[in-house]
Amino acid sequence: MTGKTVPLTEPSAGEAPRERTFSISALAKEFGITTRTIRFYESRGLIAPERIGTARRYSKRDRARLMLILRGRNLGFTIDDVGEYLSLYDSDPGQLAQTRLLLDKVTTAIAELERKREDIQHSLAELDEIRARCEAHLKSGERQ
Repeated sequence: MTGKTVPLTEPSAGEAPRERTFSISALAKEFGITTRTIRFYESRGLIAPERIGTARRYSKRDRARLMLILRGRNLGFTIDDVGEYLSLYDSDPGQLAQTRLLLDKVTTAIAELERKREDIQHSLAELDEIRARCEAHLKSGERQ
């Protein structure tokens, strides 16, 4: 992840500097995804870049949200789940019901991932046993 940014424009005299932004192609390259994927997340309302003409310019906030989206997707969360998770960042901290709902979903996801981890560990142990048997069989065949 390079994190290179490109300024929108140089501020004129007396104007506050603008936040540095990212192009869609720069984000796609940084995260190893397609620009189409980023546009999909935008169409679902998960990120909202600024538009300058037809060009999209993504803020640091958009970049951070994209990172969270990709992390959530890699963990098996649905797009809707990711959207709910992101909305927690945007919501009033006093919305306890939303926080409880998210906690329930996260707890369920953790339990599912732990179950999958156990399944993977069991499969790995079985494969290790098969490999050991194959190696032993090959060794005994070479001695004959």
